[in-house]
Amino acid sequence: MDARLLPRAHDAAPTLLICEHCDAVYARRPLARGEVAECARCGAVLERGRGMSIDTLLALIVTALLVFVQATVWPIVTLGLNGQHVAATLWDVVHMMWLDHSQVVAVIAGMTLYVFPLAKILILGWLLVFARQGTRAPGFRFLMVTLRRIGPWTMSEVFVLGALVSIVKAHLYFDVVADPGIYAYAALMFLITIFAGVDLTRLWDETRGEAAA
Repeated sequence: MDARLLPRAHDAAPTLLICEHCDAVYARRPLARGEVAECARCGAVLERGRGMSIDTLLALIVTALLVFVQATVWPIVTLGLNGQHVAATLWDVVHMMWLDHSQVVAVIAGMTLYVFPLAKILILGWLLVFARQGTRAPGFRFLMVTLRRIGPWTMSEVFVLGALVSIVKAHLYFDVVADPGIYAYAALMFLITIFAGVDLTRLWDETRGEAAA
């Protein structure tokens, strides 16, 4: 869809849409669900039509928070050898990497598997609670920028795929059982993928008040 052909809305003051990649300026109009406006100059996605409501997103945020707790508390895998079995949580894995003199890897794993996903869930929930009332949350501008920057670092899908490959390979040496934690993390990966596809830029237009830094 060529964004240059977007007519101006008649029931509101004209608004502009600026491509963040090439700075092309377009007139904005409301998009239907699933509709996408693309930049005619560079092809970047400018805006997506409204998908889920704020209430639906808040329900998913609560679900993601519960799943996150389960994924970090429940064991992710049980290893058995000579009749002995050891269950490990995600934190156990990070801790073992730290003790094995792999501090850099342990810190990166802890940040991408714990800190960034949890931060994304909490920040998004904070913004949506206020957006539901049509107002901007305290720290709105800073938090919107933060969400954009940490987005690429929530690597839940990489962990799940890597864990599944490791489980398959470990079968050569141990009796391996995938525990509920890995399934909970897979569910978290699915939810975070949904959040990544939500166009949060609409919050700038659908909320009012000062966007505190």
